[in-house]
Amino acid sequence: MPPAVWFAYSPDRKGAHPQGHLAEYRGVLQADAYGGYDALYETGRVTEAACLAHARRKIHDEHARRPTALTTEALRRIAELYAIEADIRGSPAESRLAVRKEKSRPLMQSLYEWIQEQMKTLSIHAEMAKAFGYMLKQWGALNVFCGDGWVEIDNNIAENALRCVALGRKNWLFAGSNKGGEAAAIIYSLLGTCKLNGVEPEGWLRDVLGKISDWPSNRVHELLPWNLTTVK
Repeated sequence: MPPAVWFAYSPDRKGAHPQGHLAEYRGVLQADAYGGYDALYETGRVTEAACLAHARRKIHDEHARRPTALTTEALRRIAELYAIEADIRGSPAESRLAVRKEKSRPLMQSLYEWIQEQMKTLSIHAEMAKAFGYMLKQWGALNVFCGDGWVEIDNNIAENALRCVALGRKNWLFAGSNKGGEAAAIIYSLLGTCKLNGVEPEGWLRDVLGKISDWPSNRVHELLPWNLTTVK
């Protein structure tokens, strides 16, 4: 199946919602450290894969405020990992895994040992201690990508898909109702899927709206973004 974006609307941030959305899911869930996912990991059906970009952001923010040799070295080490990912982007999962085992896994181990050493000299109240503590708490989940060629180093793909929602909220503020939120999630899912498959969203929407009223309901799948290859 081609790649797809799926948005699910929830009226609040309670953990019950993602737990319900993913109740039957088995596999890897790559996300930030939001506690609402914990119950999913506890079932054993879902493997937690953490996001290195979130961990890096905490270090980067401190570096932007007060650059030091420590923040510089931490960012340099993380940059090495991202350089490897840039080299293998688009490669088959098996190839990505082989490279990660050879190059990324040793770098992650070296980073872990280096962080442990730095923690011995940092005040527990220091911002870098908090940033490193966040990484250490999620260390197992941060390493999942080293053992699975299908898993990304971060969840930036999902973050980028979500950006349009975050920007939109500042403009139109409200969905109007729960039904409106559910309808918006469907539209976001379809347009996000267009982008992920290289289909121009406005062109796809114009094409579908021109056809949908007379389109047979048993062939609606033919209008999905990855089937309308002419709308690029």
